[in-house]
Amino acid sequence: MSAIPFLAPPADSAEVIALRAEFRAFLEQQLGDRTPRQRSDNWYGFSRPFSLAMGQAGYLGMTWPKQYGGHERSAFERAVIVEESLAFGAPVGAHWIADRQSGPSIIKFGTDELKETILPRIAKGELAFGIGMSEPDSGSDLAATRTKAVRDGDVYRVTGTKVWTSFAHEADFVILFCRTSGTPADRHAGTSQLLVDLKNTPGLTIKPIIDLAGQHHFNEMHFEDAAVPARYLLGQEGDGWNQVMSELAFERSGPERFLSSIELMYQLIAMLQGRNSDAAQITIGRLTAQLAVLRRLSRSVAGMLQHKQDAGLQAAIVKDVGAVWEQVLPDMARSLVDEEPDPRSQMAYAGVLANIVHNAPSWSLRGGTREILRGIIARGLGTR
Repeated sequence: MSAIPFLAPPADSAEVIALRAEFRAFLEQQLGDRTPRQRSDNWYGFSRPFSLAMGQAGYLGMTWPKQYGGHERSAFERAVIVEESLAFGAPVGAHWIADRQSGPSIIKFGTDELKETILPRIAKGELAFGIGMSEPDSGSDLAATRTKAVRDGDVYRVTGTKVWTSFAHEADFVILFCRTSGTPADRHAGTSQLLVDLKNTPGLTIKPIIDLAGQHHFNEMHFEDAAVPARYLLGQEGDGWNQVMSELAFERSGPERFLSSIELMYQLIAMLQGRNSDAAQITIGRLTAQLAVLRRLSRSVAGMLQHKQDAGLQAAIVKDVGAVWEQVLPDMARSLVDEEPDPRSQMAYAGVLANIVHNAPSWSLRGGTREILRGIIARGLGTR
């Protein structure tokens, strides 16, 4: 069995500590009136005005080259912004995917034209992105993609269906994972990535998927001979698998993999204050210790990304363990507090609990199902 190393993250510098205080003041000024229920939406919250404010203040594209609108700051400084945004329950959806993974993918694989036209607008908070990966009947098995893109002169003709596309009804672009040659039996070979303009692609239809909470975050995208400009090819045709694996390291390792339900933790602690309960103290202690470990693992991955190291295996571990923590939390809360989840309740705890209970089932699906991730981890350990 092989070991999977997690490097020790460095201690926060004086600059990082100052940035955290500065950004907390920014969040309070921008969002101080948000209710606990609103904060529990976390990165499902979508606010273009807030994303524009983030961009104007220099909190987007933080690690990117200045020539593309970035600020050339460290991965750890960006991690502070991400962590504090989630801890505050900020509505980050309008810039989240673009800043987290789409922008870095364009930096790594995009043409000069894409870098010069797309990246500065992401850094300003002007462009929202979705993820065009999952498909019906294949889920997290991305290599089984059946969406086809056939080169036809200056365009690709795209046919197929994508599901679970967050904010496709609101976003401006998605990076589409598709097959440009061969069949699903070829698995990784013959796959590519295309940048798709969601506002201006004839042949593309977007349909809502309403979740258990009655909310509209997810969508189906149907492509019927949709024309995508060939200049929107990301990277090399046929190299889509390697590119998407690089992208997933950004998606799977961040604090959103264990802070999506943090507002419930706050509300649970508030409900338990003043109670002399060994069970409560033990449970909160255990949850807090696990949260501290997850945070350290995530910061370790940030360090690996900062040093351009392959963090795919480590990111898969953070995502898998983090999803377990997030899904256990509402069950622990219900075992300690005799209060039913109620989305109509005026009590902060009951409303937040209802929102988390409704959304928690999706947290072991997004970014890769538990079974797929554990298969990746097993291969990394040499046991599969």
